[in-house]
Amino acid sequence: MSDIIEMNGLDGTRKKITGADREALAAALRGETLIEGDAGYDAARSIWNGMIDRKPGLVVHAMGASDIQSAVAFAKEKGLRMAVRSGGHQIAGLAVEEGSLMLDLSGMRSVHVDPEAGTVRAEPGATLGDVDRESQVHGLAVPVGVNSTTGIAGLTLGGGFGWITRKYGMTVDNLLSADVVLADGRCIRASKTEHPDLFWALCGGGGNFGVVSSFEFQAHAIGTEVLSGLVIHPFAEAATLLPKFQEICDKAPDELTVWSVLRKAPPLPFLPEDWHGREVLIFAACYVGDMAKGEEAMRDLRALGTPIVDVIGPHPFTGWQAAFDPLLTPGARNYWKSRDFLKLGRGTIEAILGAVEELPDPQCEIFIAHVGGAMARVPSDATAYPQRDSHFTMNVHTRWDDPAKDADCIGWARDLFDATAADAAPSVYVNFLPADDAGRLAEAYGGNLNRLQEIKARYDPTNLFRVNHNIQPQQVRQAAQ
Repeated sequence: MSDIIEMNGLDGTRKKITGADREALAAALRGETLIEGDAGYDAARSIWNGMIDRKPGLVVHAMGASDIQSAVAFAKEKGLRMAVRSGGHQIAGLAVEEGSLMLDLSGMRSVHVDPEAGTVRAEPGATLGDVDRESQVHGLAVPVGVNSTTGIAGLTLGGGFGWITRKYGMTVDNLLSADVVLADGRCIRASKTEHPDLFWALCGGGGNFGVVSSFEFQAHAIGTEVLSGLVIHPFAEAATLLPKFQEICDKAPDELTVWSVLRKAPPLPFLPEDWHGREVLIFAACYVGDMAKGEEAMRDLRALGTPIVDVIGPHPFTGWQAAFDPLLTPGARNYWKSRDFLKLGRGTIEAILGAVEELPDPQCEIFIAHVGGAMARVPSDATAYPQRDSHFTMNVHTRWDDPAKDADCIGWARDLFDATAADAAPSVYVNFLPADDAGRLAEAYGGNLNRLQEIKARYDPTNLFRVNHNIQPQQVRQAAQ
């Protein structure tokens, strides 16, 4: 390790890191350090969004909390910018930064379930699939997201919602504690009784306050099957059915979640071949609880219109959680724009339908999630995540493979985003923000932003953890004004 590498400094200058520096860091690790040319370097820097092709100056592949401490201490001592990767699924790609230190937590994937206490402890590199599989051995589940390859750390730190959120709350509502390595090198436990202000900030405030080495969740006994599946309609029925979808969501019991997706039909094996590649409206539904009650709760949904197919039935929960994985495989180019709506107004629906008629790529889709129930009975200031009204979240999920289509695909997403501004709520889900939406932090955190800045000033006053959707510490923000 004799070569000197130059890396990005926190002060905006380039910092020289010697071979001796790297040797000393490597000697302190259970894991390893990687630079360009090393085996494993490209795998470490490759993340879900294929648009992100950045080369960190140095990668620390961590195997435990002590490795995290060593990496944080190294970044602080050398004055380096540091990105933190867990699952690498975030749309903005902030897990990796060109020329900076990358702390790679993807190897820390342990999940431990305590069936008697009904708790689950997960390391930050674990995926939702890891958590689901281990929890379901005991018929338990933690409310998480809907793609099994998503990382549990990023999902949790941004809020987290999915198929059982209406019944059991958001992921952060089920977080019991977190072990955190702070900017000053301490490893502490945060909970409602230990460092409660930090714990509050971790419940939606992102990776701004430290590096979490372990999450402890409350799990729920749901059994191993849910009533779930898809009802697919011709796109021509969408103008009539979307208002009815809204009515169904508004009166649904907590156990029932219904979302909609508008896109070109993928080649699903249960869908008639003559519908493959044609625009469709998809209702995706999940009922957690008694199957007979679920059949009754879904009756109105399944009675809508004249569906092409209805494949709702009992499914293993782990299978349903991974059902959309084939449409979300890593490596494609992805760009998202997102809005929240308290109601889907006529203008919004018309804008969405118009956009579907101009899909720039067969992989593009408009997904509309509805969340409410238990999560809406939590006060807006109880966690850093503030949007607690029952609402719809639209994610304009633009996905394609050919770089030559970048401008068309991104422009399509931005046009729909602009066209739906009139009905939008003044909020946004931080995990859906692309890198160019950093100015929407006030929407993401609402009235909680000032408290988050104050907590940031106490736990990370120099803003070491800044390669993220950054919440600046209070004094930094004031100095910039």
